[in-house]
Amino acid sequence: QVQLVESGGGLVQAGGSQRLSCAASRTIFSINAMGWYRQAPGKQRELVATITRDGITSCADSVKGRFTISSDNAKNTVYLQMNTLKPEDTAVYYCNALIRTWSGSRDYWGQGTQVSVSS
Repeated sequence: QVQLVESGGGLVQAGGSQRLSCAASRTIFSINAMGWYRQAPGKQRELVATITRDGITSCADSVKGRFTISSDNAKNTVYLQMNTLKPEDTAVYYCNALIRTWSGSRDYWGQGTQVSVSS
């Protein structure tokens, strides 16, 4: 199991930047992949960015060139740096951890942090 605690959300103006943090309760070397998802009001949760244990990253097309996912293994923390924010980036952002074991895989979620971008 792993507990995930997000921080860094809040209100920001369009064009601004914000960094989200996700602290894991275990070494992220033991987690197969971590990522950020978001859910806007009335919409389904969508993938924003992921990073594997090997450091391979990927981002959704809607945030490419603006958002960057990274990790600090010493702090067991994953970050989402968000630049040039747009009002459509407004959502609750959730941290995710995927752990695979001999019996299968399981997703773990943080409690979410609200990001609001004003126009």
